[in-house]
Amino acid sequence: MTTTTVHLVRHGEVHNPERILYGRLPGYRLSERGQQMAQLAGEHLAGADIALVRASPLLRAQQTAAPIAAPHGLEVGTDQRLIESGNHFEGHRMGHGEAKLTDPRNWKWFRNPLRPSWGEPYREQITRVIAAMHEARAEAEGREAVLVLHQLPIWLTRRSAEGRPLPHDPRRRECGLCSVTSFRFEGPHLAGVDYVEPAASLYAGAIDATGGKLT
Repeated sequence: MTTTTVHLVRHGEVHNPERILYGRLPGYRLSERGQQMAQLAGEHLAGADIALVRASPLLRAQQTAAPIAAPHGLEVGTDQRLIESGNHFEGHRMGHGEAKLTDPRNWKWFRNPLRPSWGEPYREQITRVIAAMHEARAEAEGREAVLVLHQLPIWLTRRSAEGRPLPHDPRRRECGLCSVTSFRFEGPHLAGVDYVEPAASLYAGAIDATGGKLT
């Protein structure tokens, strides 16, 4: 059978001095360190046989995809299915103001962490990402494809592929900034999942999507 690999790449660090849960808000760009992370991801994949590069429509993903596509002479395509997960608390700092967990007005958003009730259901995220992956796999058959997106959709897709429960502790996600989660297919069938962190050398002091430090 033909072997095809689809790489899910998380975007780099975002310029977010106010530490807002930015979610799908437009205009959030990579920080200077995030741009360096994207370059490292591009260098890591420069020797791969990449047939296509697509990204979430959000700026940070588009900026991360550019140095990955460039060595291969490819344009970055946009796929709406790769967008960040929806979240009711988008635009706020978690634990502060309107997003304060101890505020009884917010308790309704936490009534079902298995779905989860505060945002886009886990299964919906997986469904759209898998659809984008299989389309990319078919187009890049026998080669490799890169999809640049966001932490939670990547992590859920991996957990689903590995047969693990979807509810999880966000602090234990193995999906660092500009990490590469690679799904290897034999024909249309998943044969394995690999994970690497090309930008790990830049993690010290970096800020993740929730405003917390990675290290």
